[in-house]
Amino acid sequence: MSQDQLHRYLFEEYEVRGELVQLDQTFRHIVDAQSYPLQVQALLGELLVATSLLVATLKFEGSITVQLQGDGPVKLAVINGDHNQHLRGVARVEGTLPAEADIHSLIGNGQLIITITPEQGERYQGIIALSEPTLAGCLEAYFAQSEQLPTRLWIRTGMQDGEPKAAGIMVQALPAQSEDHEADFDHLVQLTNTIKDEELFTLPAEEVLYRLYNQDKVRLFEPQPVAFHCTCSRERCQNALLQVGKEEALDIVREHGQIDMHCDYCGSHYLFDGVDVESLFKVVPANDTNQLH
Repeated sequence: MSQDQLHRYLFEEYEVRGELVQLDQTFRHIVDAQSYPLQVQALLGELLVATSLLVATLKFEGSITVQLQGDGPVKLAVINGDHNQHLRGVARVEGTLPAEADIHSLIGNGQLIITITPEQGERYQGIIALSEPTLAGCLEAYFAQSEQLPTRLWIRTGMQDGEPKAAGIMVQALPAQSEDHEADFDHLVQLTNTIKDEELFTLPAEEVLYRLYNQDKVRLFEPQPVAFHCTCSRERCQNALLQVGKEEALDIVREHGQIDMHCDYCGSHYLFDGVDVESLFKVVPANDTNQLH
């Protein structure tokens, strides 16, 4: 089956639309970058699924950051992405994690922050209280308040055949045109409630939708690929060293033998020795001051 895809679908007889996302490699890249405890892996997986669904729902061109932050043992959990469904994530953990972890015991007193930076237009930030026991519940409350559209989310994470899995479904009412829209939406929610983790993790999207809604007419659109994508690079590290300054950079090399710049998102290491530093800070020609040598 083809994984790491987001599928949009529409119920032709109801004023309701849906999204289904299944993530394998994208989630694996994130959890493999660091040795996260299982509770944190699950939280990042939920946040990853939620971000992918939000990207498809909000319909913008630009970048998005969805982060949980608070005073609990997980100080920060964040997913960065863009409208192309290029996603990456990281978490910061301090202290002892509870064995039976939910969003409140992990994050503590905190909030969910959604930041959208469009390629054109103004930056938007929404702050969501952690008023529900699950991330899905918090997002449902957000949609009810901000979009005023009934929305339900099913977000699942776990292990399948020894591999981390993350997947989710969103069902959202369209602006109502008929008197029966509430009953129609409730009907579809009840059907979606029957989804099993194994089905969502292992079956093709078409089969999942058939099992859930085989009595209803569903129009499935072309899927959008989802992929892990990290924006780190050696050039970015060089620019950071230029900000540090030559003498301080050389002091680090003398003390440690080299400069090791590590990316928490993907686990990459960018190494610079004394020769690299000297080369980086060489005086460039006056007519080419923006170029690195």
